[in-house]
Amino acid sequence: MGFAEAIGTCLRKYVTFSGRASRSEYWWFFLFVFTMGALASVVDNLVFPAPDIGDDGSVPSPQPQPMQMLVSLGLFLPHLAAAFRRMHDTGRSGWFVFLPTALFLTAIGVLIFGIGIANVFASGGSMDILFTRVTLLLLIPTLVVLLISPLLVLFWLTRPGSPDTNAYGPAPQRQVQ
Repeated sequence: MGFAEAIGTCLRKYVTFSGRASRSEYWWFFLFVFTMGALASVVDNLVFPAPDIGDDGSVPSPQPQPMQMLVSLGLFLPHLAAAFRRMHDTGRSGWFVFLPTALFLTAIGVLIFGIGIANVFASGGSMDILFTRVTLLLLIPTLVVLLISPLLVLFWLTRPGSPDTNAYGPAPQRQVQ
């Protein structure tokens, strides 16, 4: 599948989370999403140039990025749907795409919960030290897994799909090289 065909397929299947997507379909569409985001950023920087740093050393507020926001919002669902279908092609549930996000939210929850409990016992006693240490013991492995999980998802997205029908449907049309 070529660049234009992949873009057309993914945009036609805008919110189709079922079925399968070949590697070429997903990665060509990924390139399109990345390129459109970069072009939108360039347009935003041309239309809304960043102001200079003030004489007093103050940092200006961030400039609006409306084109980049519109492109991101417009392409978010088809990109997510293509990722789901790509995971299906490798025989995995599409929900694995959210693994890094789920682990990130878990790490934040552990940190907030642990610090919150420690603050309840902030009288300087042994309980606050206990909860701080328990939080660190939970947070450190969570952070290690959090760093590894995006690489795992990326690895899965690059794996060849099953040539036969799997639980998610028939194999997508692949070009023989």
